[in-house]
Amino acid sequence: MNLILRAGRPADAARTGEICYEAFRAIARQHNFPEDFPNAEVATGLMTMLLNNPDVYSVVAETDGEIVGSNYLWEGSQVSGVGPITIDPRAQNAAIGRRLMEDVIRRSDERGFLSVRLVQAAYHNRSLALYTKLGFDPVEPLSVINGAPLRVAIEGFAVRPLTADDFAACDDLAFRVHGHTRRGDLPAGLAPGAGLVVERGGRITGYTTGLSYFGHTVAETNEDLKALIGAADSFPGAGFLLPTRNAAVLRWCLDNGLRIIQPLTLMSRGIYQEPRGAFLASILY
Repeated sequence: MNLILRAGRPADAARTGEICYEAFRAIARQHNFPEDFPNAEVATGLMTMLLNNPDVYSVVAETDGEIVGSNYLWEGSQVSGVGPITIDPRAQNAAIGRRLMEDVIRRSDERGFLSVRLVQAAYHNRSLALYTKLGFDPVEPLSVINGAPLRVAIEGFAVRPLTADDFAACDDLAFRVHGHTRRGDLPAGLAPGAGLVVERGGRITGYTTGLSYFGHTVAETNEDLKALIGAADSFPGAGFLLPTRNAAVLRWCLDNGLRIIQPLTLMSRGIYQEPRGAFLASILY
């Protein structure tokens, strides 16, 4: 097989979107889990966004001039995030995934990120094995949570929309909890209905850029985290990613009618600090 890796281009969106949709659909159906994308158009929209984003490095795999896979490295913060990596189901088990992963790992190392992280479907044994061989450590089991908005207020915890003026305080909070900032991810929380902050004693004690796959949440305590979840107008897409080890918040979610959709695993290669507070991961980390 004549495999070539090259930089992704905006014109690749249609083909990489088709592959992304088919690859995720195939593995989900194989394990009887919900599909990640409702149709190829949605996956193509994601690829279009990634291939036009200056903060995302893209790599495309070709064999005999035909695109057979792609991978992406998000470079907007101190930690880089991988994904989605997808291979044409007809071309899998031919080491293409390994080559695509090695490429983004090299890129992350060369650019000096603190670590490179990803989230994988816990039911996908082959990807878990590949990432482990490539130096990633499983650091947190995650549960995808979804359901109807709770509209629950936690007494003494004031929740309001996130603004750009909050970025410095949110950045400081992320550093205290995780040991690194996520400044590059904060602007996404300014979208209507997405970002929220919770305040106690006149200061920000938690924030979210969105209770969804691509949003992340950081909080000082579980009560701050509950206040953000309880105030959300919706849980877009598949839902939000709660660390399964946080049994107290997981139990609270279930008691309030939310449900577990599927298990995921957060994996990290490089520096990783055990969180010193409560958090929800994004689909990157």
